[in-house]
Amino acid sequence: MQYALISAVMASMVCGVIGVIIVEKKLVMMTGGIAHTSYGGVGLGYLLGFEPILGAFMFAVVAALGIGTIKNRNSGASDIVIALFWALGMALGIFFIGLMPGYPPTITTYLFGNIISVTTFDLILMAILTAIVMAVILIFFQDWKAYLFDPDFTKLSGKKTGLLQNVLLIVIALSVVVLIRVVGIVLVIALLTAPAATARLVSRKLTSRIAWSVLFSLIYSVSGLLISTGIPIASGAVIVFFSIFSYVAVYIVTVLIKKHKMAVKKGANA
Repeated sequence: MQYALISAVMASMVCGVIGVIIVEKKLVMMTGGIAHTSYGGVGLGYLLGFEPILGAFMFAVVAALGIGTIKNRNSGASDIVIALFWALGMALGIFFIGLMPGYPPTITTYLFGNIISVTTFDLILMAILTAIVMAVILIFFQDWKAYLFDPDFTKLSGKKTGLLQNVLLIVIALSVVVLIRVVGIVLVIALLTAPAATARLVSRKLTSRIAWSVLFSLIYSVSGLLISTGIPIASGAVIVFFSIFSYVAVYIVTVLIKKHKMAVKKGANA
């Protein structure tokens, strides 16, 4: 449980920051492609006898750079490229596991997550990757801030937008690896988008939105973890259920508040 709580905190930090960037830059589907491609690395790790999470790390980085490179050369084919990487990664994972002698291993935790099963190695790797992600964010934050809202001006001002994009894609890949043990490959896209989307309903300022996103992600992760301890359902699924339910609840509240303000304003004008 201590490992699980520490993992939840680290995952929340990554989700809060990277999730806002993903939502703002409309990279949700690309993130999903990177996450599912990493499954090929999980299968390769099982086949060759090394830590599957390291295989996921390698495949995620290669997928991020590959998708980014092809997208830059032919933006019209980006959806097709993402779909192909997505399918190829899943197929390779199944293929590698199928080549293993004997009974295949249980890979449910990598697909749907189980934060309770986080090992010491997983925790160390998550800590290293989280530190790298946060350090890169601090270094490139101002440049990314300009790149998110006005990429053309950023390019004209002399900034290397290609470098900014490649670094961003690598950071997204690292974030995916951090979250695999928490919510799994299939559900990772939900945890990266739900807290950021909820934060977007609360605030429009980028830094404030990031803070809210980290807070929401922490609430979702810890609440989902605690709830999952009392029911026979994978913690990753519970975390995602809770995050989506919370988003819908916040959305309804914000809509009602806006309607109330409009009604009050109309009454005052009358």
